[in-house]
Amino acid sequence: MEVRRKHADDLFKEFKEISITEFFRKNKAHLGYSGKLRSLTTIVHEITTNSLDACEEAGILPEIEIEIRRLGDEHYKFFARDNGPGIPIKHISDVFGKMLAGTKFHRNVQLRGQQGIGVAGVTLFSQITTGKPIRVRTSTGDGKVNDIKLMIDISKNKADIIEQSEYSEYWRGTELEGEIKGVKFNLSERSPFEYLRRSAIANPHAKITFIDPEGRKTIFERSSNDVPKPPKEIKPHPKGIEVDDILSMAKATKARRTNSFLVSEFSRMSNAKVKEIQEMVSFDLKKNPRRLTWAECEELVNAMNKIKFLAPPTDGLQPIDEEHIRESVLNILDPEFEVVLTRSPKVYSGGIPFQVEVAIAYGGHAGRNIGDGTRAEIMRFANRTPLLFDAGGCAITKAVNDIDWKRYGIKDFENSPITLFINLISTYVPYTSAGKQSIAHEREIVKEIKFALMDIGRKFQMFHSKKRRAIEKEARRQLLLKYSTELALGLAKLTEKDDEKILKELTALIEEKLKLAAELELLEEGEAEEEIPIEEEIEIEVK
Repeated sequence: MEVRRKHADDLFKEFKEISITEFFRKNKAHLGYSGKLRSLTTIVHEITTNSLDACEEAGILPEIEIEIRRLGDEHYKFFARDNGPGIPIKHISDVFGKMLAGTKFHRNVQLRGQQGIGVAGVTLFSQITTGKPIRVRTSTGDGKVNDIKLMIDISKNKADIIEQSEYSEYWRGTELEGEIKGVKFNLSERSPFEYLRRSAIANPHAKITFIDPEGRKTIFERSSNDVPKPPKEIKPHPKGIEVDDILSMAKATKARRTNSFLVSEFSRMSNAKVKEIQEMVSFDLKKNPRRLTWAECEELVNAMNKIKFLAPPTDGLQPIDEEHIRESVLNILDPEFEVVLTRSPKVYSGGIPFQVEVAIAYGGHAGRNIGDGTRAEIMRFANRTPLLFDAGGCAITKAVNDIDWKRYGIKDFENSPITLFINLISTYVPYTSAGKQSIAHEREIVKEIKFALMDIGRKFQMFHSKKRRAIEKEARRQLLLKYSTELALGLAKLTEKDDEKILKELTALIEEKLKLAAELELLEEGEAEEEIPIEEEIEIEVK
């Protein structure tokens, strides 16, 4: 049978452009909405990160309230409220009703969100599972409250305002409510409750209140009254820059010459470095940057990759702070032992700054309770944001699994009452997908996390050794005291002296000898604990 051939015009009759919203409507898994539990946790994540970022940038101690109510089988309603700066009315539509719009994507600064999707994804998920709009109430504290119900016009990627009103009330912040279907709530380690618990640990300055579908209210009180200093926005570093990046920056710059464009738009770029670049490229750097060609931008990238630059400035990074992490860990986990460490800043991909914070907690409420036992718990964070899903492909998980924990006195890591806290800080976190739950295996990042874990592992080993020796010493002491009673009775018969007096002298002698032994041991430990750079302790190969 002869197959009828089609003309190209017929083949392309169905060819049409789709909006970014239409793409995400059909591929919502890219946003983290890929399972019943994960979808609900993603909603809590997007709301929480939006509120925390807004409060911190405005210099406000965050107070966040989230409630989830069960309306039916896999049918819930969520309420959220914060005390942030509020949203000006002209921006409400874009914040909640437009994909790839926001204040974060174009800035080279450490923030929790960075793709410009965030809470608009909540609006989209709500409407495609229930057909209903979300409701936003917000005020900037000017005495006016804007109350809006909206959906997203999927074909145009813009907000569709269903209802809008304004009234007077002196209040500042944002409230959000909506309905969702096809989700479920539980108290597992990937639940909204666990997400907020970990958020409280990584954000000790925040007060977080959660009411679950059973009406149980949990308040995670803040353990610090210090609002984190807002991280500084930093310029891109010449190392790691792509050709398309330079071309885009050149089109947007106000500079009239390429040499001044390079100095003004890049960090660690000086006039001396520009002169070096000029000697390596075939065109005059006095050329208007808006007229640069792709080939000329390639020349610039190649030249910059051959030149040595200082590492990028790190004042764009804002760690939680060791003392604040310690306060938070003690407040929520109440461990028997904890140690916290912040590594010095490093760079990956040639010029993107990052920093690693780690903590280990042992005993108390550390670890995960499973049945009758306790398992080790790995808390992954990126810019203070908990990462609950996709652990298998994450750089943090790889680093933890690569450590030989037996070397540090932990014979069965998986079944130990241990919580590991690992926070990656960066102006650009290399997530593996738009769902932002897993960090890519960048060589420098994996290596730095391993160094940090090895360092706290050594400190844990010292604690564990001291604890074991303390138990052994007490057992030896009790044994000596037990036999001293029998010895005193025997000596009393031989010497015809008072057995109680002999026992008292023997007890004093035993305690004195044990005290001297303990002091000698402390002296030896002090000499052994001289600082050795962890990098020199063991050579690591990161593949």
